[in-house]
Amino acid sequence: SDGESRRTAVVAILANVGVLVAKGAAAVLTGSAVLLAETFHTAADVLNELLLLLGVVRSARPADDLHPRGHGPDRWFWSLLAAVGVLVAGGLASIAEGVRALLDPRPLENVGVGLGVLAASAALEGGSWLVARRQLRRDAELHGVGSDELIDVTTDPTPITVYVEDSAAIAGVAVAFVAMVLHQLTGAEQWDAGGSILVGLLLTWAAARLIRLNRRLILGSSAAPTVAEHISSVTAEQSWVAAVATVDVLVVGPGQVTVELEVVPRTDLTVDHVVGRIDELRSLLVSHEGVSSVALTLVPSTFDQLPHGKTPDSYDARESP
Repeated sequence: SDGESRRTAVVAILANVGVLVAKGAAAVLTGSAVLLAETFHTAADVLNELLLLLGVVRSARPADDLHPRGHGPDRWFWSLLAAVGVLVAGGLASIAEGVRALLDPRPLENVGVGLGVLAASAALEGGSWLVARRQLRRDAELHGVGSDELIDVTTDPTPITVYVEDSAAIAGVAVAFVAMVLHQLTGAEQWDAGGSILVGLLLTWAAARLIRLNRRLILGSSAAPTVAEHISSVTAEQSWVAAVATVDVLVVGPGQVTVELEVVPRTDLTVDHVVGRIDELRSLLVSHEGVSSVALTLVPSTFDQLPHGKTPDSYDARESP
């Protein structure tokens, strides 16, 4: 639901604002490249989650004359910007900082402070991760797929984006912790720089997954096959329907689809009788949660004449009274 997606984004923002302040202070105190990379990472997360929240709010606006199917795709646009933010402000900035540290290595200071901040960050990031994980599991159950498969079928990128970002954040904290410990044990600055580069590569991978998800949604896609099968089954059960020729269920927003049907009516019924049942079927389908509109076209199965002398190549129910 929009409310759950909004709550997931708000929890992530609150957690990351605290983490950002702590990591930034620790990066200044220690001079650590990997901690600075983690600061870039968290700053990108805060910005991206604000974009996600903006997308949830804007996509919930009602339909209007310019947007008859609603503003659902707005969420995908802002989510795509958030994914690009992970790549640029997080991944590429962290890699660049790691390369700089390799070329100009510096000893670390106050390593204990840095490790303590990383441990606290892991706890905060973990809380946000659990909230996103719970929504992810509920969405996966709703779609009838596993959590790992949800990224290929979901129409709401918000919980997945938060979950992927938080997963990368927890992994990044672990990398930074190990890099700082190894630096302290060996005295080699390369561990700190290498950790920064590894964090950047991790974020680049996460961004690539999220960009792929939002590209699929923005370009348009069909709903899961089970949705089309259900629509087809409901239509075929109507007494006046001889067969369902085609069913196209297109995603037009988070949790919103539009249905396009071609239906073969029974030839022993009059056109007046069939037309009287069209609105009933349309109303039945629109009553399904998430179905925003139904376009229904009647097509003959043969070139036999329909009763009352009607012999249309196709009869578009959208033009019916």
